[in-house]
Amino acid sequence: QVQLVESGGGLVQPGGSLRLSCAASGRTSSVITMAWFRQAPGKEREFVAGTEWSASSIYYADSVKGRFTISTDNAKNTMYLQMNSLKPEDTAVYYCAGSRTYYISGVQGDYNSWGQGTQVTVSS
Repeated sequence: QVQLVESGGGLVQPGGSLRLSCAASGRTSSVITMAWFRQAPGKEREFVAGTEWSASSIYYADSVKGRFTISTDNAKNTMYLQMNSLKPEDTAVYYCAGSRTYYISGVQGDYNSWGQGTQVTVSS
């Protein structure tokens, strides 16, 4: 079992920045790829960004490309999401997820480990 714990959410004004963290513990060797998803009120959960632990492959949703940066620190078993130029439409609960697949998937069902989520609110 892998446990994932997110942190770093909060309230920020439009144009501001936040950095989310996802700390992994337990059988971390079973996780090959990691991703961030988000779910806004009344909407389905959507893929935001994904990476291999080595960061050799990274993918972003078009909606966040150029504004968000995903990264990993293997020594700390931690994944990050640096979010810049935040917009009100970025408001959502952000979840980190881990997968045993060898490719970065945008499909929720391909991820078998999930964190509890952290709220990000972008508002003036």
